[in-house]
Amino acid sequence: MSMPKNVGDKDRTLRLVAGTVLIILSFIVASTFAKILLTVVALVLLYTSYTRSCPAYVLLKMDTTKDG
Repeated sequence: MSMPKNVGDKDRTLRLVAGTVLIILSFIVASTFAKILLTVVALVLLYTSYTRSCPAYVLLKMDTTKDG
């Protein structure tokens, strides 16, 4: 089953920037738990921006591809 494309251009850019910032922050924080958490969240954001589909949006019946 293929995920629908539901992440628009603005949303995709925001996810890319946020994911990049979180990856950088993961190198700065001291706590191992925080490093892992930041990295996981960043990877999810980067993956969903790359695939342009978000499982949470499917559950919430959201679609940002139509935003102007």
